[in-house]
Amino acid sequence: MSKTARWRSAALPIASTALVLALAGPAAASAPAAATATTTTTTAPDSAPDAAAGARPEAAGPRVPATSNHRPVGTTSARLVDRDRPDPWRPDTPSRELMVTFWYPTDSARGAHAPYLSTELSTALYGSTEPAGVRTGAVDGARPAPGRHPLVLLSPGFGLSRTTLTALGEELAARGYAVAAVDHTYETLVEFPGGRIEPCLVCGREGTDPDFGATASRARAADLRFVIDRLTAPGNRGPVRGLTVDPGRIGAVGHSLGGAAALEAMAEDRRIRAAANLDGTVWVPPTGLRSRPVLLFSAQLGGSPGATGNWEDTWKRLTGPRYWVDLPTAGHLSFSDEHWVVDALGSRDQLPADSGPDLFGSVRGDRALAATRAYLGAFLDRHLLGRPAPLLDRPSRAFPEVRFAK
Repeated sequence: MSKTARWRSAALPIASTALVLALAGPAAASAPAAATATTTTTTAPDSAPDAAAGARPEAAGPRVPATSNHRPVGTTSARLVDRDRPDPWRPDTPSRELMVTFWYPTDSARGAHAPYLSTELSTALYGSTEPAGVRTGAVDGARPAPGRHPLVLLSPGFGLSRTTLTALGEELAARGYAVAAVDHTYETLVEFPGGRIEPCLVCGREGTDPDFGATASRARAADLRFVIDRLTAPGNRGPVRGLTVDPGRIGAVGHSLGGAAALEAMAEDRRIRAAANLDGTVWVPPTGLRSRPVLLFSAQLGGSPGATGNWEDTWKRLTGPRYWVDLPTAGHLSFSDEHWVVDALGSRDQLPADSGPDLFGSVRGDRALAATRAYLGAFLDRHLLGRPAPLLDRPSRAFPEVRFAK
């Protein structure tokens, strides 16, 4: 498998559930539902709550796995507009428009849980309303717990929605972090307030433009830096009322191309103190990290000699605390919600035989999620909160399947 394939797409029919999952994402842009997504103007303010949550399906689907400590989590989504930067993928658009989901600690578990995604976006992304039936564990619009919270930015894989990082977002919020998951507009289908769905304009370019990975990494890094600006603005005028983040404790985490973006964002922004890459090819050599810590978490050691060589080169360039752990039984999508959702829907045995092992490996989705949550949480706890994290120092009886690659 080439390194490029670590973040390319596969549209896979899930016959047993009548669901079409665009599992690695970009192929969704060529699906009929995606092709008919509308593009209209909006008059929403620069920071507006998401009003695009469509009706929920009648039958409830699987539940996002409970967090490790069961503490209450709040959530909200907002539209953010960077008026100081033109859109990198639409030069005719003078501003960069983003949708961001926030998860954060709350003192109350009372209230309705947030939808996983709207039926409209579910249909556009997956060709079915089935994923919209997933039940989250976060209370929609709950008031943030008082105090200053460390901030973690999440960047999804290329073509994947930010919703595919919901299970990680809820876990980190339950641990005490404020979490912001960013949809990188025009790299996937994105729903904005009012039901407007923007298409994936650049899907397909990854196979024809040799500089696309580096260009996208830098564009995403700029998105993440802008979100930090908004959340650390003076006077607590951020997009989530009552949420205060600690500007001295910020981390960046990404899956696939999002992992490359997390490293690039930290290289460009000294406010980011730690970064984690979940099975993503690194497109921009990591320089300027100033001895800050990095976690590399791979599946099947990157899936190919080419991908492993990319991380070997990255490893040599890291001068601060560094960790490389591997889950040999996992697949590329095991670090996202796509894996446990497919398992929860009972659809994994319907995957094409030549795609399942690379995308999901042989591990169960809930087990892969537990390992990802544990090692990522330990890394952030150690380097943002100063907490002991023995999980990072030696093999664990709790996760015997996880190996230290370095």
